[in-house]
Amino acid sequence: MGDYTNMSAYYDVIMTSGYYDYEQIVTQLVQQGDFRRVLEIGCGTGLILEALAKRRPDLEISGIDLTQAMLDIALPRLKAFSNVSLACENVTNMQLSHPYEVAFSYGGVWYFVFDGDKEPFMVSHIPDAQGNLQGLERVAAHIVPGGQLLLGIQGPHHNYQKTISNGMLYGQQIDPHPDGFIKHYYLDDGPQRVMAQTVQYRTYGFAQALAMLEALGLHFLPDSRQGPQFLAFAKHAT
Repeated sequence: MGDYTNMSAYYDVIMTSGYYDYEQIVTQLVQQGDFRRVLEIGCGTGLILEALAKRRPDLEISGIDLTQAMLDIALPRLKAFSNVSLACENVTNMQLSHPYEVAFSYGGVWYFVFDGDKEPFMVSHIPDAQGNLQGLERVAAHIVPGGQLLLGIQGPHHNYQKTISNGMLYGQQIDPHPDGFIKHYYLDDGPQRVMAQTVQYRTYGFAQALAMLEALGLHFLPDSRQGPQFLAFAKHAT
């Protein structure tokens, strides 16, 4: 899934420089009906969980991430919220203590890219096919019958540079790969490069992604795209 340790120290300033709209993400999350337990898959430094905990202190909120350096930043951020728990887990073999009514990933492990009239596709941080099947199976196993998996929606990937809030220059470059694409991230402070990281992503066509999820009992809800943040999949009731 790539080594995210290099990015961890700069993750917050990059993400909060207009990369995501956290309030809108949480708004669509809390509109998913009546639920008590919610799991974020790939919670990073806890930015979404913090906004969710402030909005819904009644929820039991869990977050997992593969990178301890990210969780080391999330822990002090979330220590004031007694209803939030974090764990360093690899989604491909996670074993959590209870299931959830809602599990979601917004750029954490899986998400969908929509680009105008082109066919949407699913992007995964897990580069191998078997790892994706294992990860999705473990997620499905942690959702209660009738519960939902929400996967984020993003726009198309492209090469760009922008000056972020601390004055540094953030950039990314996209290269094709037979199984998806490779993204090169970098952060420059004047002439000095302070962060550089390369991650391989796997992609799945829309029909292929829906078939993978359906095989695990997660049925696509076509009406779920009521907002710009997530697609919803409901676990078949037993």
